[in-house]
Amino acid sequence: MVERYIRFLGLEGTINLLRANEKPLTPTIRVNTLKISIQKFLNRFNKKGFVCEPIANIPYGFKILKEPYNLGSQHEYLQGYYYIQNLASMLPAIMLNPQFKDLVIDMCAAPGSKATQLAQLMQNKGTLILIDRNKNRIPALRVNINRMGILNSMILNYDSKNLKNLKIRAQKILLDAPCTGEGLIREDSSRKKSKEISDIKKMAKIQKRLLIAGLETLEPGGELLYSTCSIAPEENELVIHSTLQNHPNFSIIKMPYVMGISGLTNFDGIALRKDLINAQRLYPHIHDTIGFFMCKIKMLY
Repeated sequence: MVERYIRFLGLEGTINLLRANEKPLTPTIRVNTLKISIQKFLNRFNKKGFVCEPIANIPYGFKILKEPYNLGSQHEYLQGYYYIQNLASMLPAIMLNPQFKDLVIDMCAAPGSKATQLAQLMQNKGTLILIDRNKNRIPALRVNINRMGILNSMILNYDSKNLKNLKIRAQKILLDAPCTGEGLIREDSSRKKSKEISDIKKMAKIQKRLLIAGLETLEPGGELLYSTCSIAPEENELVIHSTLQNHPNFSIIKMPYVMGISGLTNFDGIALRKDLINAQRLYPHIHDTIGFFMCKIKMLY
């Protein structure tokens, strides 16, 4: 793993990454504006002694600098006034930017962090289809949908690789793809040794099948946001590059905000699509988050 990091981060960057992975993350939350205004929520939390710091470009996102009580045991949490969510995890929905009139699909929706945020951005309007193939993850998704007061969604226990069989067309699709989780070492140190290159290759095959299914479900002019909590190029840029080679009617577009650094356009001497520069990578040592990747793809008319 470290040898691979050196190949795209360099020695100094890799050392900085490894050091950052040993530092605990600052807790972050997303205020659910479907149920409470930001100011009313802050008033309640400040009275309890919590210290909240706004996150740039996420008006309802806050870092918790002081946590006098457990975040998951507060009445406000149980009432669905906020979601405990990593900063990087809040970005895909924002970058996808769904509108209240859209038909939106979340291809891997459970347990619901990004799904409930999509509904929040859609103002609980439009149509939100939430899909997850793992039956055991559906109850958690349902609980979070109910807790956060989501009204515009339907849940399908279905394999998104077969998405085109549903014969629907979406304006916006979120594919937060299953991955090896190389970017989650800061949260789970066991990932330092639990994954092999064979795991990356296995996940890349799954990611390509899901990406193809998503692209083939977009309507002309529609947009798909691909994201992973992995910093492995094999699960990100290489997946997109190889998939779009066979889908020339798609392009990688810029996202509304620059929150990370540009995607890779070259890896191991392999020249990749130039428009991958519009993708964004987040690193623990640069952005003080988990490792994360995002790429926005648009279907041409």
